[in-house]
Amino acid sequence: MDTTAAPRYAPIADYALIGDCHGCALVGRGGRIDWAALRRFDADPVFCRLLDADRGGHWTVQPRDPFTCERRYLADTNLLRTEFTTATGRVAVLDFMPVGRTLDAGVHDYVHLNAPGWIVRRVECLQGNVAMESVYRPSLAFARHPATLRLAAGGVWADDGEPVLFADVPWTADGDTAMARWNLAPGEQCDLVLAATCVAGESPLERVQEFLDATEAFWTEWITYCRYRGPYADAVRRSALTLKMLTYAPTGAMVAAPTTSLPEEIGGTRNWDYRFCWVRDASFALYALAVLGYSGEARCFHDYLQRSIAGSLPVVMPLYGIEGARRPDEATQEHLEGYRQSAPVRTGNEAYRQQQLDVYGQMLDLAMLYHALGGRLDRQYRRLLGAVARFLASRWREPDQGIWEMRGPARHHVHGKLMAWVGLDRAARLLGGEWTAARASEAASQIAGQALDPSTGALQQAYDGGTDAAVLLAPMLGFPLPPGSLQATIDRVNQDLARSDFVARYRGDDGMEGGEGAFLVCSAWLIDAELAVGHLDKGEAMLKRLLACANDVGLFPEEVDAATGEHLGNFPQALTHLGVIGSAVNLALARRDGAECLKGSYADRARHAVTATFGWRGVLAAMWQSRTFSRWRGSRRSRLAWP
Repeated sequence: MDTTAAPRYAPIADYALIGDCHGCALVGRGGRIDWAALRRFDADPVFCRLLDADRGGHWTVQPRDPFTCERRYLADTNLLRTEFTTATGRVAVLDFMPVGRTLDAGVHDYVHLNAPGWIVRRVECLQGNVAMESVYRPSLAFARHPATLRLAAGGVWADDGEPVLFADVPWTADGDTAMARWNLAPGEQCDLVLAATCVAGESPLERVQEFLDATEAFWTEWITYCRYRGPYADAVRRSALTLKMLTYAPTGAMVAAPTTSLPEEIGGTRNWDYRFCWVRDASFALYALAVLGYSGEARCFHDYLQRSIAGSLPVVMPLYGIEGARRPDEATQEHLEGYRQSAPVRTGNEAYRQQQLDVYGQMLDLAMLYHALGGRLDRQYRRLLGAVARFLASRWREPDQGIWEMRGPARHHVHGKLMAWVGLDRAARLLGGEWTAARASEAASQIAGQALDPSTGALQQAYDGGTDAAVLLAPMLGFPLPPGSLQATIDRVNQDLARSDFVARYRGDDGMEGGEGAFLVCSAWLIDAELAVGHLDKGEAMLKRLLACANDVGLFPEEVDAATGEHLGNFPQALTHLGVIGSAVNLALARRDGAECLKGSYADRARHAVTATFGWRGVLAAMWQSRTFSRWRGSRRSRLAWP
């Protein structure tokens, strides 16, 4: 690791996410936005200093004098408030991206969520007199070309016309950088708006208060639909708000993370683009959304996946673009040095080409969960599921690249075989037919004969050995493990993969150079396995340690350095937040009804969780919401009018 480069980059944990269910931005602790993609998550970023401290653009708003700062999200929202204290006074900066509903939209109607593609920064002096400064340097085409800025019409414009920065403060511009300096006295405030698009003749500054009111109302109304009342509710609610931000409103797709190429090891090459939707996250996401009470979100996410997979049949790809694109080809941005010199910087993800057996099982498991929650399997949907099941039945005996998308030789990964069994079992339940039941029985027999370590009974990584945390999911899938096998698997994972309080994904060669941190969702899976064998107190203690990995505003990374706790990987990570929600819900269920209620399919657990968490009155409310979400108009305050 090149320690001389480290001070040029903020720690990943220093960032907070703001978003509008279309695009997003990462705001650093000191008021600098180092990553932003407007209009859609996978757009070329307006700022990408996160990936190159010299070339990448940024937008900073902070006091000119030395300061300390504290920050938080406004209660039950995704509006970020940072308070700066200097020797002469205090100021607050409120950062948000406007979002609301159109006049005819329902509270869970993704298609009609409205967002102008703005980043708004409201600066207010709370005490004393504070000298402020803003530095604006946008990036074009991943900073391949410098922007040329000019001052006009109360703002800062780039040569190509978009985006435009509006602010009633005195700007100067030099090449690709603009700067403003101004003073604030007690009670004074000013607004700065970066607009992806704007209406001719209208300044966004005139509508900041309107959009602020609508955005705050939107988030507070949305989170009131969270029905979870179990342990660690604050962390669950913050995770829910984060997952909502990571959802692309026009389609319902949930990105794995809003960033690309944040490294799994500082200075390493394991840097991937996560601005896509992974099929394997689907069951986790649908389960989490459903048990929290968000049936509308669950339906939209499910419908997006159904449309995307229908376009690639009989193949189910591991990942799809946020609008269903099927070829996110991978490229490297050679001109960028990478976060803390962790190269290469990648866009696109070649994992879409891999054969991963588990995604076929995920799709069929997702369908059973959707059906259990009241979704209708019409004729066309059944035909799609039949095509997936037939393809799986013809391929499940083959080796694959596994859940972790290894770039080495294909192997008979046990998690993939477990998910193949899941797919065939769910197909038999949903579609009938002796052939699917027979194939499921054959898969179960093969797993029992080849996946278990003959000396301990523990599930292995692959038929030829190894250890993998993903096999801890077996009881949560309803697979019939022999007595003692789950405990043996837990012991094996703890012995081989434990890193301090955390868990690595697997051990062994994967076709890539370098190493990685501890993968946080694996901690959640280990927690769930401990709960499933009845170790409730141990599982809760582990959950507390996992929750302590969040940064100061409650966001979780993909991985952590087990020795230092440093955040690693793309940030924030949807799968980690899904794992947190799942483990909290599972703990609540196990405390209430015993460990046995955790075993079985996601559909079984969802029915139980909805009843246990909501009560029958809550179940009826959730069903009613599911049927009427597209007609519910919401409050007048949360409507956001934009042409």
